Amino acid sequence: MSSPELLLQVLRAQLRAAGVTYKELAGRIGMSESSVKRMFGQQDMALSRLAQICKAAGIALEDVLRGAADATPHADTLTLLQEKALVAHPRLLLMAICCLGHWSLEQVLETYQLSEPESIVLLAELDRLGLIELKPLNRYRLRVSNAFHWLADGPVQQFFRSHVVADYFSGPFNGPGEALLCLPARLSRASAQELAAKIQSLAGELARLHQGDRRLPAPERDGYTLLVGFRSWEFAAFTALRRQPQQGA
Repeated sequence: MSSPELLLQVLRAQLRAAGVTYKELAGRIGMSESSVKRMFGQQDMALSRLAQICKAAGIALEDVLRGAADATPHADTLTLLQEKALVAHPRLLLMAICCLGHWSLEQVLETYQLSEPESIVLLAELDRLGLIELKPLNRYRLRVSNAFHWLADGPVQQFFRSHVVADYFSGPFNGPGEALLCLPARLSRASAQELAAKIQSLAGELARLHQGDRRLPAPERDGYTLLVGFRSWEFAAFTALRRQPQQGA
């Protein structure tokens, strides 16, 4: 359950959207306007009172609870132990990636050779690890933020480098919406930091598009992966051709 402060914050927003003032609400629930203001100001409200207010204002209680849950701060990363648990069980990592992509259990079963009992066990394990909160009917919500990323040089990144990168780059990158760029440049540290910040903004834009397209039917969406690397580097074969400094120079 989200904190009372978040619940009341979402409830206020829902009341404003519905055009219901404190005065109007007070009349509908048989309280004085000052009592309603005090109740909201103290940020302490019983669930029964919350349900009464929602009913009186024509607001779905479920929408308030869901809005508060969505607004609850979540972690941007997993812990080292959590990532180790994922890479130790490739099917668990697969289910984790599906959950990060907001796949339903039905979509997972239609796509991969996983049984329903096995998939439910995997979801329960992801709940135990803190990646998701498993709900009735095998639904879930993520416990990580939209800015989620794997630990830098952590177990999952190391797993990807060992098992995924070669497979990823083996494709031609010539499909609709696909692109492959390798652009060398000599930059100052300040310019490099500026570009790194823009890469973070790009990741945020990808998360925004991903969130918005969740409303589309599954057949209208396809799986895309953005793989971005930016660091001070030179291909080892090219480094071997560099001229060595002359002695005494």
